[in-house]
Amino acid sequence: MSGTHEHDDDHGHHHKETFITKYIFSMDHKMIAKQYLITGLIMGFIGIAMSLLFRMQLAWPGESFPLFEAVLGKWAPGGVMDADVYLALVTMHGTIMVFFVLTAGLSGTFSNLLIPLQIGARDMASGLLNMISYWLFFTSAVIMVCSLFVESGPAAAGWTIYPPLSALPMAQSGSGAGMTLWLVSMAIFIASSLLGSLNYIVTVINLRTKGMSMTRLPLTTWALFVTAIIGVVSFPVLFSAALLLIMDRSFGTSFFLSDIFIQGEVLHYQGGSPVLYEHLFWFLGHPEVYIVILPAMGIVSDVMATNARKPIFGYRAMIMSIIAIAFLSTIVWGHHMFISGMNPFLGSVFTFTTLLIAIPSAVKAFNWITTIWKGNLQMNVAMLFSIGFVSTFITGGLTGIILGDSTLDINVHDTYFVVAHFHLVMGISALYGLLAGVYHWFPKMFGRMMNKNLGYVHFWITAICAYGVFFPMHFVGMAGVPRRYYENTAFPMFDELTDVNILITVFALIAGATQLVFVGNFIYSIFYGKKAEQNPWNATTLEWTTPVEHIHGNWPGAIPEVHRWAYDYSKTNENGDYVLPGQDFVPQIVPLQAGEEELTH
Repeated sequence: MSGTHEHDDDHGHHHKETFITKYIFSMDHKMIAKQYLITGLIMGFIGIAMSLLFRMQLAWPGESFPLFEAVLGKWAPGGVMDADVYLALVTMHGTIMVFFVLTAGLSGTFSNLLIPLQIGARDMASGLLNMISYWLFFTSAVIMVCSLFVESGPAAAGWTIYPPLSALPMAQSGSGAGMTLWLVSMAIFIASSLLGSLNYIVTVINLRTKGMSMTRLPLTTWALFVTAIIGVVSFPVLFSAALLLIMDRSFGTSFFLSDIFIQGEVLHYQGGSPVLYEHLFWFLGHPEVYIVILPAMGIVSDVMATNARKPIFGYRAMIMSIIAIAFLSTIVWGHHMFISGMNPFLGSVFTFTTLLIAIPSAVKAFNWITTIWKGNLQMNVAMLFSIGFVSTFITGGLTGIILGDSTLDINVHDTYFVVAHFHLVMGISALYGLLAGVYHWFPKMFGRMMNKNLGYVHFWITAICAYGVFFPMHFVGMAGVPRRYYENTAFPMFDELTDVNILITVFALIAGATQLVFVGNFIYSIFYGKKAEQNPWNATTLEWTTPVEHIHGNWPGAIPEVHRWAYDYSKTNENGDYVLPGQDFVPQIVPLQAGEEELTH
């Protein structure tokens, strides 16, 4: 460990970096974080565009839109969307948003940017492995986008890719080459996630600077560390499912197939079970929700403490709840399968473990609220997105109690109620966490500030539209409207809900357009934003002690030592004065003074 501290001052000046080594095949964690972020944002826009296309189809079924013909070509003859491509759009939207935007955008970006900076390390444990994990991610993203242009169409079995639709290439147009590319892309994506996660875990355990004990780590690093552990435990299970599915499709095995009839003809498959695939998929699929949400929780904790000018409330309880969520998330997957013919006793076991996970989640929610309570709030854009995160996390989480109960779930399973629930608690909340992190650490990444007023516009319109989209969706679901249906005109009882669908779609279109404000602000600020100070938010954590100009190795000279926990805001001595005169925060590198105690409880 001492070797990481004893680099000389001119560390990183041994060779001239070319454009390719600096911006493309970089091993510097800060550059790799930017690569993840920008790739994630590009994928995000592809995912959002797809959702707007199928929302238009849901609001105005059977209508002709010249836009459809322009974008979808042969899949929208005369501007009317084909039923096959509708399911493909839903499938690819879900896949891209869950894996390529939320998983890679949050874990990939912020684990790379913050772990070395917040623990006091020169870089990741292995720069080469880090670079390879990004390029595997990039390759899988390119393959996923390429699958959109296959003649038979992209994968179309829902983002969960259940067999037999995904296992029989002849089942439908979206089960052909597009599905094969989906599986190849996901296999490469999982390899990338595993390499990245192992790197993050080793870095946190081995490369912490002197004095940086585990109980002095910022909560963001704790969340990213535990997220990496969940990824290592659960991603290989999805890899095995994808591998077995490839064998079913291409090599004539029948792991997930049995007793299949096509047009009266019996296929030769026997002995497999599609429910086995469900178990394998959801054993990753549920921890995946927390792989997405935990980094956002960590980011929100740091942003809130910094902008409330108060220590985070219940630091150790927050760590324990992160660990409890990680453990419980791996034993609740069966609640996705309550109506798959599961034994009712097993259903009640999964109900119990599912409702149990509400406890650590509630601990976090109450602690965030208590952190803000009576704080000296700095209402910048990152703080607004953090408060928005707590709001959507609570409102989205409450409906999870209904879905987690095996008897109540039967009534709303596979309706828009489920879509509304997980988009609020996972999609919107995680995006808010991502955006809070981007606005907060943008000066650290690019050395410039984003425009605050454009940020306020972005937040308020997004927040109003997010509830405008997903709040009415709960009612559509309770009325019984099934998800993934291309149109509901065959059911006269749903006719009166057409107006609600139009309302949801209008909100979605406005929200989609508003993200262009963010992208404009983001790109403009990288080049022309106001130059950032070293510590623009007056934060205590180590990343703000590095110079604004990025250098290889993060700190010129020796790495600073840590003497206190990460949340010494508004701390006073026995005379009621601030510990550092005229400064309402004490950085982690300032030694404890006589008679001063460290508050890590």
